Amino acid sequence: MLKEFKSFIMTGNVIDFAVAVIMAGAMGLVINGFVADIIMPIVGEFAGGVDFANLKYVLTEASGTEGEAGYVAENAVRWGAWVNTIVNLLVVGFVMFIIVKAYNKTKTPPAPAAPAGPSQEELLTQIRDLLKK
Repeated sequence: MLKEFKSFIMTGNVIDFAVAVIMAGAMGLVINGFVADIIMPIVGEFAGGVDFANLKYVLTEASGTEGEAGYVAENAVRWGAWVNTIVNLLVVGFVMFIIVKAYNKTKTPPAPAAPAGPSQEELLTQIRDLLKK
């Protein structure tokens, strides 16, 4: 069983998949930072100086002091964070599109099929006809 596991782990597909998952996680952090720190402040500036991350619809206000008895936390629909997530999704989709497009350009097109030559019977027929002359 240990040998089978070792051969399974050492196949190229598993290693490629592991590298892809690690790279995707790192790429996700980079893109999240890009959206949160660069894109959303620009979008907020064009929207009149709004910080989308703090936009919310409060259902129940917080009451009391945090950490004391009787404290009730705020209950709110954080729709601004959802807008940030949608923008993040669009940026991730665009980046993935660019990566796949660049990858497809690096792949070599399949070689054209070799032209079909005459069959053995056709060659023998041609030799026979030449010998008759």
